[in-house]
Amino acid sequence: MPKHVIDPNQWINLYSDYLFNYTITRVNDREVAKDLVQDTFVAGLKSMKNFKGEASERTWLISILKRKIIDYYRKINSNKGKAEVRMSYSGDESEGDWLEERVADPFDKTAEDTIENTELGMAIHDCLGKLPEKQAKVFKMKTLLNFETEAICNELDITASNLWVIIHRARTAMAACMEKNWF
Repeated sequence: MPKHVIDPNQWINLYSDYLFNYTITRVNDREVAKDLVQDTFVAGLKSMKNFKGEASERTWLISILKRKIIDYYRKINSNKGKAEVRMSYSGDESEGDWLEERVADPFDKTAEDTIENTELGMAIHDCLGKLPEKQAKVFKMKTLLNFETEAICNELDITASNLWVIIHRARTAMAACMEKNWF
């Protein structure tokens, strides 16, 4: 696999829209999303020496951004209690990862795609709202925010096996709801 080279002078032109779209689907606040993307670029500049070139710049920046989003939710959860993730999901259903880590490519978007993505995002948000509170929280933490199992268990004071039962039930309910309301 060829090594990728970092060019921070091109980050804004190449990745800002993609990173913003990725972020806004997870925080649903334009200003917070802009701040998180900016923080990601700053963190990327500070840690350029750690870039091994085994992944593309975009993949590397997304991994930094994911940590920024997780830190953001940890901060607001510790101060305000609960945080709700509103999604504007875009993407198609692929076997095995129909919701995790899916964001549309901003360079390949038609007006029809935009409308469909908005409707799909609303359907997902509605289905999340129908889940019991604990299932919704666990689903968001594990699936959307990529929290580690141990972190979720510690924060919610549950066992790993209990977590996986809750995740299974939430995914089953989400799939049934989406089938009824979207497909």
